[in-house]
Amino acid sequence: MIPSTSPSDRTARPDSVLASGSSVNRLKFQRPDLLSTDSATALHSSLVHHPEIRPEMVARARALAADPAYPSVAIMRRVAQQIIAAPDLSEDES
Repeated sequence: MIPSTSPSDRTARPDSVLASGSSVNRLKFQRPDLLSTDSATALHSSLVHHPEIRPEMVARARALAADPAYPSVAIMRRVAQQIIAAPDLSEDES
């Protein structure tokens, strides 16, 4: 039978934890936090060189929106099958 409480002679005392010295040594070797903004600077410069609105993509979107055959029947069926196959999360009993 397992006793409901642990014996008091097995609990760690604060003085025994500090006597091991592992936590004291770990504090000596901490390095200061460093922040590098090199990747953020590269991203910003790349974004500056690209336009926010790409006219060729706007033209393509307009053409697809005007096309009554877009999206194709095959694409619509695949999307419908994926919706039907997806689990109904509202019925999750976990």
